[in-house]
Amino acid sequence: MTPDPGLQPDAIRAAHRDIDPAFVHSPQYVHEGLSGRLGVPVIVKIETTNPIRSFKGRGTWVVVNGLAGEGRVGADRPIACVSAGNFGQGVAYAARALGVPAIVFTSRHANRAKVERMRALGAEVIAVGEAFDDARAASEAYVTEHPVELLVDGDDVRISTGAASIAVEMTDAAARGDLPTPAIVSVPVGNGALINGIGAWLKAELPACLVMGVQAERAAAMTLSFRAGRAIDTETADTYADGIASRVAVPRAVGWMAGRVDEMRLVSESALHEAQDELTAELGITVEGAAAAAWAGLLAGPRPEGPAVVIVTGSNV
Repeated sequence: MTPDPGLQPDAIRAAHRDIDPAFVHSPQYVHEGLSGRLGVPVIVKIETTNPIRSFKGRGTWVVVNGLAGEGRVGADRPIACVSAGNFGQGVAYAARALGVPAIVFTSRHANRAKVERMRALGAEVIAVGEAFDDARAASEAYVTEHPVELLVDGDDVRISTGAASIAVEMTDAAARGDLPTPAIVSVPVGNGALINGIGAWLKAELPACLVMGVQAERAAAMTLSFRAGRAIDTETADTYADGIASRVAVPRAVGWMAGRVDEMRLVSESALHEAQDELTAELGITVEGAAAAAWAGLLAGPRPEGPAVVIVTGSNV
């Protein structure tokens, strides 16, 4: 297990207290229909009822606030990032609240609704190239010529620390007797920031709980990396689930997975579509493709023997 103070329980608990209240204490409950389908209690954790309709607001708040406290970003030093949409929204929200200019690089084919929301939150959005990699290269070139702090999703541990606050709320509810103690938590995986945070908290507080990541078969970089124990990039990331369409593995995030992630599963595009349709119908809310991965993963392998958690990570369709 790669040590990092930011992934220790005291740091995670402190982050949970400091995150903007709009993003914490999200709904969580046992869903009867999904429980009947899986054969065990299924706890849904809904991360869509917040200003950016995604879990990303937790980690981005922690990291942008931290960078501002260090003087690395401020009114005269913008923060920049590359994003398919949800991460950029989180950065834009936190930056606006803290008085920091934000610049988000996207491809020209990024989700139009997410781009519009980033602009509404005050970010300057620069659309470059045909693919996410083009936007990534443009962001790296930009910061070499301008006094801007570049934030890479998954590379700063504070993003995972903030995401871990989701797991804090799960275990707190179980300790109070409000929810069953989970035996498995299913987590959509793009660059690994979310699952590293979830795994860091659960392995410290509830070590018997299995932490399972789920990726699209067509965007499997972090799964291949986890299995090999080193960062492996893929040639393409050809999935409709743009929130987990990551082609390049973040080496630091791969290192943090050791000892915190138990299993990675891959699911097909058809399985993602079916899971998205089922969750949308059962929950009565919009579920984006990336969020559906958590449910698709549970259906794809051996059924769990105890309560399962499905983290519904976003609804930006």
